[in-house]
Amino acid sequence: FRLGARHGWRMFECDAKLSADGVLFLLHDATLERTSNGQGAAAGLTLGQLAQLDAGSWHSRAYAGEGLPTLEALARFCLANGYQLNVEIKPHPGQEEATGRAVGELLARIWPASATAPLLSSFKSAALAGARATAPQLPRALLVDQWAPADADLHSAQQLGCQAMVLNHALWDAARVALVHGAGLRCLSYTVNDEWAAKRLLDLGTDGIITDRVDLFSPAA
Repeated sequence: FRLGARHGWRMFECDAKLSADGVLFLLHDATLERTSNGQGAAAGLTLGQLAQLDAGSWHSRAYAGEGLPTLEALARFCLANGYQLNVEIKPHPGQEEATGRAVGELLARIWPASATAPLLSSFKSAALAGARATAPQLPRALLVDQWAPADADLHSAQQLGCQAMVLNHALWDAARVALVHGAGLRCLSYTVNDEWAAKRLLDLGTDGIITDRVDLFSPAA
């Protein structure tokens, strides 16, 4: 997040899940090996145990010792600097609704109404329903990796009161963009790390992308 900010980016995306003692922290995977020096499932560890892990050395020496942030710490970092935030609710299996509720409760408590509201997204409908139950005022987005038959994903997004759909970028075509825009939702994409893919999405008229390549794309483009 700090690196992205140095490149001029002003909105950030993260994945949030619950620790064993009920604290929201940031981690993409269900297990710890790939992006930390921990082992096994993260669901069974308390925040105190998670806080002892090194989540930076796997990347490079420059990030050695970097910890696993809490969602609250990141949210306050964004608020202090005027950044916007997209929180993907990525629950441990069986904790979908509880994690959604926790994300909604936290952000409703600390995010001022005067600031641009964070976007809450998830692949899990139950997580979005939980977020809606505790923070109905915060915008939601349904994440989609494979488009379901008969436009079932769009119907799910509408039933959940979503403002956007975030698709695997390869799923977007002109017809699908028109369909989603016609339903009054925004069209977003993940994870776009190539210039040709970004250009294709811009030409289709989609509304935004999620990228890892903060060094490749310009936020002013």
